[in-house]
Amino acid sequence: MGSKTEDFELITPDLGDTDKIELVRWNFRLGDQINVGAEVCELVTDKASFPMESPINGILARIDREKGSIIKKGEILGMIRRKVSE
Repeated sequence: MGSKTEDFELITPDLGDTDKIELVRWNFRLGDQINVGAEVCELVTDKASFPMESPINGILARIDREKGSIIKKGEILGMIRRKVSE
């Protein structure tokens, strides 16, 4: 038996009443292993800094927005892929 993969998109959360959210840092590179709860990236508004934690164990399979990008709620930042047993 083989294994399947499952993809989880990292989506910019609702960070309150703000028009400007900046992606200031990726803490991992493509292909890096990420564990549940690890701070994958950091988002900053004019009011506060928000670490984005991984909800799953997996690898960082895709980065859609680069450091310094100004983003909006609901935009996809990247994707984590995990192996799922059949």
